[in-house]
Amino acid sequence: MSFLRAETLRLRGWAPKAGWLAWRNYDLQLTTYAILLTLFGLAMAYSNSVGPSHAPLTLDLPFVRTIMWSVVAAVVLGLTTVFDYRWLRSIVWPLYFINIGLLILTLRIGRATGEAGTAARWVVVAGFQFQFSELAKIVMVLVFAAYLANRQPKIKSPWTIIGALVILVPPWVLVMFQPDLGTSLVLVATITGLLFMSGASLFWLGTLAAAVAAAIPFVWAHMADYQQARLLTLLDPNADPNGAGFQIHQARLAIDAGGLTGKGLTNGTVYLPVKTTDFVWGVLVEELGLIGGIVVLILFALLIWRLLACAWRATDPFAMLIGCGMATMIFFQVVVNVGMVNGLLPVTGIPLPFISYGGASLVCLAAGLGTLQSTNLRREKPEW
Repeated sequence: MSFLRAETLRLRGWAPKAGWLAWRNYDLQLTTYAILLTLFGLAMAYSNSVGPSHAPLTLDLPFVRTIMWSVVAAVVLGLTTVFDYRWLRSIVWPLYFINIGLLILTLRIGRATGEAGTAARWVVVAGFQFQFSELAKIVMVLVFAAYLANRQPKIKSPWTIIGALVILVPPWVLVMFQPDLGTSLVLVATITGLLFMSGASLFWLGTLAAAVAAAIPFVWAHMADYQQARLLTLLDPNADPNGAGFQIHQARLAIDAGGLTGKGLTNGTVYLPVKTTDFVWGVLVEELGLIGGIVVLILFALLIWRLLACAWRATDPFAMLIGCGMATMIFFQVVVNVGMVNGLLPVTGIPLPFISYGGASLVCLAAGLGTLQSTNLRREKPEW
């Protein structure tokens, strides 16, 4: 349905309700693929929890915590599905400023993690670590979707792109201050994908891309030493295998050791730093082999296909852009994470959706998928 036709329906007062018949529009495939990917994440959490000195059912280990977060994610998925997504369009700006406040809070009280203890990313909530930058990914999808849906009559204007950048800058800067380069790249990729899919001017998008390219020397000069080292390592991973190139070197060893069928779950032997999060793909391929890795990538492709299918069937621009935003965000994270572990892209700290250990990421993904399912339930075929 065209944006003009969808807007005409809205102005005429057409607004479908989510009665019991609307559940026939629930995209069962979308949820199924998400569940299967989560099960792979549980398998990796179990593998990373098994050791000679502890059992995997210990409360503070990834396996049990992932089970707990999976239950929370299931509840969030259900609640956001039954919640009328159209209310979100009217409250996205309060959500935006709440998100800004949470990112500021992270800078003030967040626990220092990461390399050399420089990244203040985690906030403890009821005994659990929560990463508000993960919440920012979903909130910004909703904010960008609402903004671009409201700008449809002027979508080709350069001011549309300028406005999107103005909206992006505050959360982007706060995330960079943590510093969390991975999430900052996800935010940029999300707005770029949404601008393209909403029909923004290709000329002005190209102009913006040229401006970004021109700013690379400035960005390089202000990057941390370890971030520069990561980029240089990409050019020659073997130059410093015990230093800046250690992570990529070990990841390649793990992938090579896995072969076609893998060593079997919990049988991985190659040491991988941050193997529960950023480098979980290396663990997966070593233990489940190339076949297991291909299965996971196929599931991601199917999930993204269903996200785009939901967007295509949407009956208003806001719903369509939510689907496109979710698809862009997940696609970018999968490509960068897998490319990073395989040594094709620089190490940026981007997790693998559903697979990397992290309750905040899983719950926020569930919220995004539930919101998209909410658009499905309230989608009816109008009579012309």
